[in-house]
Amino acid sequence: MTAIAMTPSRAEVRASSIFVALLRRDMRVARRELPFFLLRTTLQPLMFVAVFGYLLPRMGFMGRGYTTALLPGVLAISLTFSSIQSVALPMVQDFGWTKEIEDRLLAPVPIVLVAAEKIASGVLQGIVSALFVLPVARLIMGPIPNLTFAHFGDVLLITILGAAAFSSLGLFLGTAIQPQQIGLMFGVILAPMIFFGCAYYPWQGLSTVPLMKYAVLINPLVYVAEGMRASLTPAAPHMPLMVVIVALIAITAIFWMLGMRSFLKRAVG
Repeated sequence: MTAIAMTPSRAEVRASSIFVALLRRDMRVARRELPFFLLRTTLQPLMFVAVFGYLLPRMGFMGRGYTTALLPGVLAISLTFSSIQSVALPMVQDFGWTKEIEDRLLAPVPIVLVAAEKIASGVLQGIVSALFVLPVARLIMGPIPNLTFAHFGDVLLITILGAAAFSSLGLFLGTAIQPQQIGLMFGVILAPMIFFGCAYYPWQGLSTVPLMKYAVLINPLVYVAEGMRASLTPAAPHMPLMVVIVALIAITAIFWMLGMRSFLKRAVG
């Protein structure tokens, strides 16, 4: 009976150990490619910061107060790019070209645990990207009105929830899109998401266009950008933080289920 009683716990430890080993392997690969990862995921947001947060305000074409709305949005975009790409692109390659996913599926763990490890890897890489962009963007822009780090715990919470939401979305896109259609993800999905995600302007500013104000609520980027504003610039207009948290949890759950279903379909198909 003792041996029987110990079997489940041994299996549980073995599964968790394999999960950690898979995660450590992905983190080692990401660490080796860190410069390229940061270049790929942060170059566009930082270029936007340099133009709209530094050059145009000093040329007098844009008010200096615009940086208050811009910084949180840039963090949200960086988080979006890094979390989606770090999961979707490897999934497209593993299922399409390299077939590396077959080695992972042979691991003595449930298939859903392999998918969950990919999401966890995307969350960690999203956090790294956001934490890299925050000080660099602040350095480029200079003093930012209403910026405060008094609620850094809220910033970290929004970063984790946002990274989880977009990593889950990346799992879904990476397993639902064929390799030859990967360009579709950037042109048809990511580009509209960024431009209509309230990253470059606050959601409250859309009150002048009521139809657009409520139409953009289907965009998960809206909640990350507004959550960053509520945490970093609480004195500026922003969506209530509790609404943002509930929305991100719901979005994560939806894309988690869709991503897992799509992953299982590709894995056993």
